[in-house]
Amino acid sequence: MENFDFIEMKVPAKAEYVGIVRLSISGIASRIGFTYEDIEDLKVAVSEAITNAVDHAYHEDDDGEVSVGYGVYEDRLEIMVADHGGSFDLNEVKGGIGPYQGSESVEDLREGGFGLFLIEALMDRVEINNNDGVVVLMTKYLHETEVGLDDDQISTTQ
Repeated sequence: MENFDFIEMKVPAKAEYVGIVRLSISGIASRIGFTYEDIEDLKVAVSEAITNAVDHAYHEDDDGEVSVGYGVYEDRLEIMVADHGGSFDLNEVKGGIGPYQGSESVEDLREGGFGLFLIEALMDRVEINNNDGVVVLMTKYLHETEVGLDDDQISTTQ
């Protein structure tokens, strides 16, 4: 199993905290060596995933949380956004996750989940787990040539 660092943070499910997560992704991605353009794409994709959770997972009077996990590898960054607010049990998340199919009804995941199309356009790989809340797992490779060459993602590693 390849080595990686895992960073996890939880923020209140409120729009004003999206900026804090954007700052964290910016710092992590620049440390790995992503280009400015890739960092901007990562920030937009993560913002979409969090905003989707904030808008749809909780009622206004709920004190919900959004969990964000970063799998930091040598060649890629994997980001998990979960709207149930619990800690990530990585094996559980990865065991129940599958590729996002464009043909799936996005409404089944979240009403008005058009953000998923944008996330899919910006990231190299997008997977969804909606067993317990919704978990979006997004992967961005450091070098585009590595896309698809290395299939032992966080999601399939035992």
